[in-house]
Amino acid sequence: MKQLYFIINPKARNGYSLNVWKKVESKLKDDYIPYLAFFSEYHGHAIKLAAHIAEENNDHKVIIALGGDGTISEVMNGVVKYKNITLGFIPGGSGNDFSRGYHIPANPKEAVEFILGLMEKEAPLIDIGKVSMKDNCEHYFINNMGTGFDALISYEVNRSKMKAWLNKLSLGRLVYVYFLLKKLFSYKCSTIDLSIDGSRHILEQTWFVTVSNQPYYGGGMKIAPGAVPNDGLLDITVVHHLSRLKLLLVFISVFWGKHIHFKEVKTFKGQMVTIQSSSPLYVHADGEDIGFTPLNIHVQTKTLKVLTRVRSLRDIDLKERDVNESQ
Repeated sequence: MKQLYFIINPKARNGYSLNVWKKVESKLKDDYIPYLAFFSEYHGHAIKLAAHIAEENNDHKVIIALGGDGTISEVMNGVVKYKNITLGFIPGGSGNDFSRGYHIPANPKEAVEFILGLMEKEAPLIDIGKVSMKDNCEHYFINNMGTGFDALISYEVNRSKMKAWLNKLSLGRLVYVYFLLKKLFSYKCSTIDLSIDGSRHILEQTWFVTVSNQPYYGGGMKIAPGAVPNDGLLDITVVHHLSRLKLLLVFISVFWGKHIHFKEVKTFKGQMVTIQSSSPLYVHADGEDIGFTPLNIHVQTKTLKVLTRVRSLRDIDLKERDVNESQ
């Protein structure tokens, strides 16, 4: 069996992740599965832990992140340049969009069984996105990144004590609604200069631009319904020329992926994206604020091995072809 490592964020969902870990650990011990566990102690620590595990030797290892979307993002950023790592995830946070997009069970023991069942098989290679900032800093995302209004909301949420309080009541997602309503009537839209694979789009009165590698973000919102994590493309969603009240309708509809039918919502696919704005805008990657526009984004095709049963674009095409031929 491959070497198995866990990186646990004990603060995820206000400590709920520790309860998840106890259930996972119990399952591992009952099944006599050898493992090593590490606990992150501060923001960014999981990056260092993951990199240390990866570079210790060239043996193939499986690293399982246990926490929220920020935890899996940190672990991914720590191992992205190493070829001897397979990445897994057990959801223990408040959002858990990674587990939705990559079809990982929410129940801890089921998630462990899922991972153990896939460990000895060849894991699929997943795309990720690379964000290059104006200060030459690079950040990678596995779920999505965004700039504008949604990045501002992420910035506020990440600094709010309200999230921890609501997490105690299992209502952590409401903090996003609170800040959306709080900032809705004061936010000033910007003109975005968006370039996708060399094709330029000038978008006035833009609320936000989101670049996705899988469908979900923000705790279950289906921002990019057609996104496939291993199709070699990123899905770009733009919301612009939209009244403040109508934005609320878009916000409600996004949980079902129906927002794409509004004429003010534009969608694109591409491999290279450049975003410039009339004034600096907040930027997030996997829900963590990373700076301000301008920036460049490049898809990193089939870069990371991930324990998932996510279907490939080829599988989807074949299924649709079979359905069409049977009609």
